[in-house]
This record gives sequence, C-alpha cells and structure tokens, in this order.
Amino acid sequence: MSVRSRGITWDRASARRLERQLLAIPAAAGTPVADVVAAMLGAHAQVLSAAELSVGARAAGVTRADVRTALWEERSLVKTYGPRGTVHLLDARELPVWSAALTAVPTGPSDFPPDIRLTDEQAEQVVAAIGDALTGVCLTVDELGEEIVARTGPWAGERVMPAFQDLWPRWRTVLHRAGQSGAACFGPNRGRRTTYTRPPRFTPLPPEEAVRTLVRRYLHAYGPATPQHFTKWLAAPAGWAAELFASLAAAGEIEEVLFEGTRAWVAAGDTAFPEGPVRGVRLLPYFDAYSIAAQPRELLFPGPAYERALARGQAGNHPVLLVDGVVAGVWHQRRQGRRTTITVEPLGRLTARQERELGEQAERVAQVLEATAGADLVVGEVTTGPHA
Repeated sequence: MSVRSRGITWDRASARRLERQLLAIPAAAGTPVADVVAAMLGAHAQVLSAAELSVGARAAGVTRADVRTALWEERSLVKTYGPRGTVHLLDARELPVWSAALTAVPTGPSDFPPDIRLTDEQAEQVVAAIGDALTGVCLTVDELGEEIVARTGPWAGERVMPAFQDLWPRWRTVLHRAGQSGAACFGPNRGRRTTYTRPPRFTPLPPEEAVRTLVRRYLHAYGPATPQHFTKWLAAPAGWAAELFASLAAAGEIEEVLFEGTRAWVAAGDTAFPEGPVRGVRLLPYFDAYSIAAQPRELLFPGPAYERALARGQAGNHPVLLVDGVVAGVWHQRRQGRRTTITVEPLGRLTARQERELGEQAERVAQVLEATAGADLVVGEVTTGPHA
C-alpha cells in the first residue's frame, strides 16, 4: 500500500523532519557549518546565542566559535533578514535563491500610517542608497543613516517611526527589505554597537524559479505541508501561497498526500518516510527552526505544551524540551562565569533513559556556549517569561 493511499502519520512525518533537520543524528564532526544552516533553511538569529545553539544541536563538536568563524571570517554564513522579515543566519551560497524569493513575496499595504511610510519610489531610493553606502565598509546605524540622507534627502532621516520608546528615522521602515534584496547584511559588532555591511555580490535567480525552488526546499525539510503552513512559515499572503502550490502541482513539481487525514504536499517523488518515530531528548533554543516550522502546531505542542510552551500561539518564544519529536517542556539557561545553570521544566515524567539523555543535552549546551566548567542541571519550574 502506497504512502499516498494509506496516509502519513505525525510520527512518521516527525521522524523524517528530525532526520533532515539533523536532530535525529547530528552531522558528523567537520561538517561545514553552512551545510547545517542550509538543512534548517536558516537559523533564526535575533538572539545570536540561540542561533549558535540551534546549529550546535545539529552538528557534533560545533561551538559558538565555529559559527562566528563561519559568519565573520569565512563569510560562508550571512546574518540578514530572512523568512518573516526576521534576522536569520543563511548559507551565503543560497543568497541567489533567498534574495529573489523573498523579494517576490507580495507584501500588501504597509502597516505604517501614511505620515510614516515611504512611497514605493522612496523605498527603492533608500534600498539603493543602503547598498551603495555599505559597499566595502561596515557602518553603525547612525553612520548608515547619515549616508542614506546624503544620497536621498532629509525626508529619509525624519524621526517618525515608533520603536522601543523612541523614534527611529523613516528609512528604517525598509531596512529589512534591503536585507532581503541583498543590499545589506549585518557586520561584526563594533564594541556593543551593531554594524551593517553588504554581502558579497551575487546574481539573484529569476523570481519565479527562486520561489518554486524555495517551496521544494521547504517541503523537503518540513513536508508534508499545506499552503497554510508555508504561509505561516514565510509570512506570505494565503491566497498567493495557495495559487503557488496549485501551479507547482499542475507542473508536477509537488504531489498531494494524506497527512493525518488532511490533504498536504511533498516534493514530487519524495514520498519515503521512516516507519516509526524518532526516540530521544533534545534541548532546542529560542526560535529554533524546528519549533517554528514543523506543523500542525497542535501535534508538535500536544496537551499542556500548547499552553506552556507557546506565547499566545506563537512558537519560539520559549526554549523547548523535545522528547521523541514533540514538545514536552521548557527550559532556560543562565551563564555564571565558566559554568551555566540549565533549568528544565518537564511537563510529564521522564524515564531513566530520558533523564540520562537530558543530562547529556545540558552538557552539550554548555559545550556549544563554551562554558568550559560544564553545566549544572536543575529540574524544576522555569520562572523566566517568554522572549518578546
């Protein structure tokens, strides 16, 4: 009986996702960090230490130093604005796909009031000015702002954008667009100040090819999935995603399967799934790619996990304890000198084997974060609230 006719269970889909996410068996020592990030379809990096933990959970021996070497020295990674307009680490080799695909997603009307937003023409001027100003240099946000105003006009620097009990200049309303288009990315910090630079030059793919490639990559990593799942992951319009999936199906690039009794999609021919669930314990940090992208969310966060580990239905705001492929608790770590204290709040009873694995995972977190004296594991209530 084929997968198409008998359907795909959550356990089998979860097992395949964990394997392809390198969470079932981490990548072997020596695997390039960029390869690990590519398998994840980007590592969320609003909190850089969380991105480092996401990568370290998927690759044997990797520490935060390896991630930063790939990012700032080798430049095999780029820190920029990715899916959902949020900061990600991306494989630099894949910028031609990401840039063309992200800028092809319809954005709809601006969320900003008319007195704050830029016109389409002004936005294009600002993005071009950002790319021009950052070529070959690293600039702080204030330095970049001065260069943008000099290249466009005083209107770009008007402080009208509410942010963190302050007002930011108007040009910052499109900074994420500059990142997604390839005109800007993050540079290494200058002390405690963020800098921006321009990624290495590349030629974007044709937009339609890039979008279709991204869908197939998404389905490889996170399928089976529906257009609604893709919409949530990418922050794209639902109607656009539905039409996109329909066109890919008509072209034979994706195929329909039954997933937990619901119509869903996989890349054409990619219908092999493991027979049983993956067993094991993992500690996933804030905004880990698996926590955010694996759908349906009510199966990834079953029972009490849906209330405890989500923030108003939003995944990623809590680091999560993953047991056999589902969320089974939350955790938090606090660094103290050369040691880190890791507090884990399971939502059910752990077996002796799972407790041993949890201890191993805590030590792995310490290794990734280079807490050289190791980890103190505390099993108890996590009192830290969700990350904003």
